[in-house]
Amino acid sequence: MPALAQPQRQAAVPPPTRRLLSRVEAAEYAGVSPNFFDTMVGDGRMPRPRVANTRKLWDVRHLDAAIDALPIDGDDSPTSTWDDM
Repeated sequence: MPALAQPQRQAAVPPPTRRLLSRVEAAEYAGVSPNFFDTMVGDGRMPRPRVANTRKLWDVRHLDAAIDALPIDGDDSPTSTWDDM
């Protein structure tokens, strides 16, 4: 009897090796597309970047805090800022 095919798992994103991340890296770290990340920065759900000369870089510590502050699915508390999707 042939073996059943196992579903493929996506590789886990390894923790960053640097504290400051580019826009694309920060979006990947947060698990969203770069365009959606821009939307989240614009509406305050994600932090604004730090600036080093002309480079915009996101601090992993601030990303962690913003991710922790996102509402949990099913949370009907009045502090939730997202509409049901």
